[in-house]
Order: sequence, then structure tokens, then C-alpha cells
Amino acid sequence: MSMLDEILKFNDSFVEYKMYEPYITTKYPDKRIVILSCMDTRLVELLPKAMNLRNGDVKIVKSAGALVAHPFGSIMRSLLVAVYALQADEVYVIGHYDCGMSSVDPIALIDEMKARGITEETLNIVNYSGVDLKGWLRGFGDVATSVTKSCDVIRNHPLMVPDIPVHGLIIDPSSGKLDLIVDGNKPNGALNKPITERAE
Repeated sequence: MSMLDEILKFNDSFVEYKMYEPYITTKYPDKRIVILSCMDTRLVELLPKAMNLRNGDVKIVKSAGALVAHPFGSIMRSLLVAVYALQADEVYVIGHYDCGMSSVDPIALIDEMKARGITEETLNIVNYSGVDLKGWLRGFGDVATSVTKSCDVIRNHPLMVPDIPVHGLIIDPSSGKLDLIVDGNKPNGALNKPITERAE
């Protein structure tokens, strides 16, 4: 049985036995916040539990590394929709220690693309169309710096509510401990003491 078949089989039972009932809520976040977090598997349940969040409390937007890579990309659009259409009035950017994006090698990633069937011609078309493929795929070196940069992009975006708090945090994926990097309640999101990358 394929993974898809397993999922659909379980879903039939989920619906038949009304297992969805404890999760019924509205599309508006009860705690009126939107979170941008990493897509890391360790955070799927850990992050909401570490923040005392339940279904219906928040909007969660996920991207590799909790990055806002482009000020007019889909991540920023999702945050703006959460604020203007879905009643979020605080933004949380939450990166994590031991993030895969901190070690992404764009050249190795491109080599893997080639190994899996992406042709050199396709890569050239992407590059010639104005996309700096290596830059686009590049990760980051320091999670605190990355979180701070994403907070800055959001806070200074020309379409964002000027006085909305934009907070930056880093979660430890082994314990759930949150370190505050940017306090959006302070002027210009004044930084706390610098956080160094934790040893694994």
C-alpha cells in the first residue's frame, strides 16, 4: 500500500467516526497572531505545544528556514493576508537551532537536481531569465541573523501596518525552549542580547 493509500484509508475512518470534531474552529486566529516558522519536521507538534497553542489559536506560515526570501513573494503575501483579512495583529518569526537551511550548499543542491533529471539546458534557462539560482537556493550562516533579517523585511514592508509588533524567536528543537531575539513591542524591535548558535 502506498503512503497516499494509507493516508486516504485513515482519512475515511477519521471522517466516518467524526474524529475531526475536537478541531472545529473558525478561520480567524483566536490569539490574533500569525507565525512564520520553519518547515522542519521536529516543529510540527513541538512548536504549538511549546507556545501553548491549540487548533484555532494562530495562523502558521511555513518556509524553509522561516525566511522571507523576497518582499513580494508568497510568504510575505500570506503574512499580509493574515493581518488584513484574517485579524492577526502580531507577527512572530520563529527560526530554530540546527536548521537545515544553515548548511544548504546551493552547488550540491544543483548537482542533486541534475542527478534527478533536471537538464543543464533547464538550469541555463532559469539563470538567463534573471534568477540567480545559487543565491536563491543559498541558506544562511547564523539563525539569529536570519530571524532578525526576516523581521526587518516584514516590519519595513511598505504594505505592512506600520505599528504591528513583529517578534523574532529561536526554538530549540530538542527541548522547545524559546529564545527571544527581537521584541516587537520595543521601538524598532530592539534586539536582546546576541544569541550564539547552540552546540548540537
